[in-house]
Amino acid sequence: MSGPTVTKDDILKASAGMLQQQLYVVFTTPTNGLGPVMENIEEHLNFQVDLEQRGIMLGAGPFWADDEHTWNGEGMVIIRADSLDHARQIADTDPMHSSGARSFTVRPWLLNEGRITVEVNFSTGRHAVS
Repeated sequence: MSGPTVTKDDILKASAGMLQQQLYVVFTTPTNGLGPVMENIEEHLNFQVDLEQRGIMLGAGPFWADDEHTWNGEGMVIIRADSLDHARQIADTDPMHSSGARSFTVRPWLLNEGRITVEVNFSTGRHAVS
């Protein structure tokens, strides 16, 4: 038994007044173990920093394994793009993906709720993000 269809417009209406920032989430997974991933890690991180500096990337990072101490090579990147196709084009250019070390899927994501706090103390130069 299936329920009613919920459209994007339904969600936008229900979340009126919230941020409603359209983003795209790239889920990235190793294709052939960690060897190829580690061979491409430096280029990948440079690519990520470039996306960040150009204002394309909102955030990114690895997924820990369930033991919370090891990494199996999976990660996630949240990007700003004009469309799902545009987001896929951006993800295609990641050295991890163009080399074949990882495969990826992209999902459209609407950022509605959350909080970020930025603290800057001018006299001490101390800063914090939480």
